[in-house]
Amino acid sequence: MQHHDMLPRDSAVRLIDADGVVTADPDYPLPDGETLLAAYRGLVEARRINDQASALVRQGRLAVYPSSHGQEACQVGAALAMATEDWLFPTYRDAVAIIGRGVSPADAMVLLKGDWHSGYDVRAHRVAPQATPLATQLLHAVGFAYAAARRGDDTVVLALCGDGATSEGDFHEAMNFAAVFGVPVVFFVQNNEFAISVPLARQTAAPSLAHKAIGYGMPGQRVDGNDVAAVLAVLGEAVDRARAGGGPSLVEAHTYRMQAHTNADDDTRYRERAEVQAWVERDPLVRLRTHLRATGALDEAREAEYAASADEIAAALRTALNTDADLDPEDLFRFVTATRSPQLDEQWQMLRGEIERSAAFEAASSTSASTESGASR
Repeated sequence: MQHHDMLPRDSAVRLIDADGVVTADPDYPLPDGETLLAAYRGLVEARRINDQASALVRQGRLAVYPSSHGQEACQVGAALAMATEDWLFPTYRDAVAIIGRGVSPADAMVLLKGDWHSGYDVRAHRVAPQATPLATQLLHAVGFAYAAARRGDDTVVLALCGDGATSEGDFHEAMNFAAVFGVPVVFFVQNNEFAISVPLARQTAAPSLAHKAIGYGMPGQRVDGNDVAAVLAVLGEAVDRARAGGGPSLVEAHTYRMQAHTNADDDTRYRERAEVQAWVERDPLVRLRTHLRATGALDEAREAEYAASADEIAAALRTALNTDADLDPEDLFRFVTATRSPQLDEQWQMLRGEIERSAAFEAASSTSASTESGASR
């Protein structure tokens, strides 16, 4: 591949503009109608999941939720661009993409609820655990893809990250290893303009994040991250290239984080409301709905069907998270290693002693309170 073929375009690939109008592209065809309808249904369900999860945080049923409201085209596009045998390596903000790979919404929220495990069978769904530390999952993704290639598996790994992760050393190490060894992995950077409160301009001086790819010897491309049709086309090409033995690539999606970093963040401290409001007009859901309505592919009946499906998902999520789990504290130690080490067993015995002493204290306090109550009568 020539060096000029590795450079991304000067502007992001876009197939459907903010007004729902198709813009023809010489390299990336518009996905077919059925694919766009599936993507729209995914967007409707994704928005409902984001809204429901945010409400569950306010109700105390989720410890934290990093919303992808406004970024749903990236999430839905990522899930749809993959084949069944492919693997997804997500971040903490990628619950919608995880659900798109077949994980139940309730299981996708287990980690965010504050439990000790990822909540789903990673092998069954071919989805790695959500990663909270920035960029660590990229190294894991590259290692996994390298092993798959050595085994001769027909597997492509899609590794998700945000713009903040590109400032981490792990990002660069993963890119370099993947390029040197021709690993079948696609790095998908969702550039939502902020790493918590740090704007992109304070993270890089490069023309775009996609331009970083050529420095490692792989192609990079930019895509309008609020245009799910373009996301599907660009990611699909990158996945097909990796599967055919063409090696890794970097795709940068230009999108925006419409809501705060998490419920613990006050985004009014570092960005103006007018800036946020300007991105409302680029809403990925409204954009695709406008296009599908104009072509006649989406009617009232289908719209109602998708909305009802989204409501069912939200109801199931509420029910699951409003049910208190029966927790066993020993699970913290039971699944660390196949055979529990003496050190782990010592830690468990210490914790069990604390639990037993606490239970004895509560029982004694209850007995004392009952005795005092009886004496007062």
